[in-house]
Amino acid sequence: MHKPAIVQSDNTILLEVNNSGFEQARDAISPFAELEKSPEHIHTYRITALSLWNAAASGLVLETIVDTLRTYSRYDIPETVFSNIAEQMQRYGLIRLVREEDRLLLECEEPFFLEEICRDKSVEIYIKEKLSDGRIEIKSNLRGHIKQALIKIGFPVQDLAGYEPGDPMPLNMREESVSGKPFGLRDYQQSAVNAFYHGGGPEGGSGVVVLPCGAGKTIVGIGTMACLQTQTLILVTNTVALRQWKNELIDKTDIDPENIGEFSGDSKKIKPVTIATYNILTYRKNKNSDFLHFSLFGEKNWGLIIYDEVHLLPAPVFRMTSEIQSKRRLGLTATLIREDGMEKDVFSLIGPKKYDIPWKVLEKSSWIAEAICTEIRVTLPDEIRYHYSVAKEREKFRIASENEVKNDIISTLLKYHDGASVLIIGQYISQLKQISARFKLPMITGSTPTVEREKLYDRFKTGEIKTLIVSKVANFSIDLPDANVAIQVSGTFGSRQEEAQRLGRILRPKEDQNKAYFYTVITNHTAEEKFAHNRQLFLTEQGYTYRILNREMFDEEYC
Repeated sequence: MHKPAIVQSDNTILLEVNNSGFEQARDAISPFAELEKSPEHIHTYRITALSLWNAAASGLVLETIVDTLRTYSRYDIPETVFSNIAEQMQRYGLIRLVREEDRLLLECEEPFFLEEICRDKSVEIYIKEKLSDGRIEIKSNLRGHIKQALIKIGFPVQDLAGYEPGDPMPLNMREESVSGKPFGLRDYQQSAVNAFYHGGGPEGGSGVVVLPCGAGKTIVGIGTMACLQTQTLILVTNTVALRQWKNELIDKTDIDPENIGEFSGDSKKIKPVTIATYNILTYRKNKNSDFLHFSLFGEKNWGLIIYDEVHLLPAPVFRMTSEIQSKRRLGLTATLIREDGMEKDVFSLIGPKKYDIPWKVLEKSSWIAEAICTEIRVTLPDEIRYHYSVAKEREKFRIASENEVKNDIISTLLKYHDGASVLIIGQYISQLKQISARFKLPMITGSTPTVEREKLYDRFKTGEIKTLIVSKVANFSIDLPDANVAIQVSGTFGSRQEEAQRLGRILRPKEDQNKAYFYTVITNHTAEEKFAHNRQLFLTEQGYTYRILNREMFDEEYC
């Protein structure tokens, strides 16, 4: 059997799917390369500067990458590929940001090289003084800005300037939760905490932990708080997520509930541990006015800021984060993919990837449910086909997404999975309302009041409600541990990020049969089919495969 990979001079890797070495090669390549395309037979990965910098920051070394490529490559590898990898790996750590007394300094083992890049106009404005020993002093309040400027010209800074300890906040993890269950960090959760904390030294203290939905990212955050014993600001996506964080803290630590503050549209209490929503932080009266609540970042001497679902971080919060680089910063996410292309801002302002683990590894250990992914393709009715053919591209996608033939598939799946806990997930409110009316099912959208949302989620958790319709508000930070079937009827164009989040809604480990079923219903031969391929990229990279069924095949298996 031939080796499964072909490494090309443009830094792409072609990986043959129908090869006995495919899975091993995929798992070995993923830590330093990004999946670009995943048709049936050949997957295309690309080695990028950012993927190599993240690899270097997480401890991967050049020799390991070279050995991996040589192990799985079918043909000789062009020398230019090795040269590019070596250069980019060397760049992480080449320039270091350090603190000497009250001065912020850039240093490099090659002073002439440092002198050259600091002549760049985008970098020059942040320089306070060039020192006689070849180092450069940076204006003290521009730590984030200099890192952003340097990464934009291809030089990631290793930030070793250290962090303020913050005011103390004693917090210990329980050995048994308040709910009466044994509790302790799983081995991979402890590894993630250790990778971020790094013994409390300057090498630790800022970065991103990447774990699948359902694998306990919140617990990693709490474990980090227990390490640091400091006042903490936690930023979350919505009020429901805020309450979930608060409940987890109370259930699994000895913190006094009086020391936890909520900062949202409903309440604005600042305590030693404060949980705030991104929405309230980015609120302003109009687009020309100031953000009214950014003062929260300076209200207390925070020793740690946690960014939950960091891949969704709003641009204004990025800008504020550039001003608070002396605070420890932990990003939590299931995927570092950002549809706006701001991954480099995550790297420079929150920190590099510190820990990542393939979803399939956790599945094999039963820490998350085994996911069975199926794509069901239906046809567009003749009476709608003409309207579709003359519509503009964006409208074509919506017409295909709202195809009412999908309702027949929903009906069949609900009967097939009778008794299961089912989420029906979609993008378009009008479509979800129509499904809700037809099947007489409760629905949660962005306009559903928080109190009503929480009641519906609780009824779903207790089993009083077996099927729940949710819009994109359920894409993130919603803990529905018993959900084991998801039916996706529409999505946000080609969002890989969204696909990962939606699958994550059903990945919590199950007590009985540890399986989850993820269905995507799309309209065949339309714009929706094209975008569906892109949405599946991230899950393909994680090792998931989609069964694809046409209507005839579906009816034969499920009816």
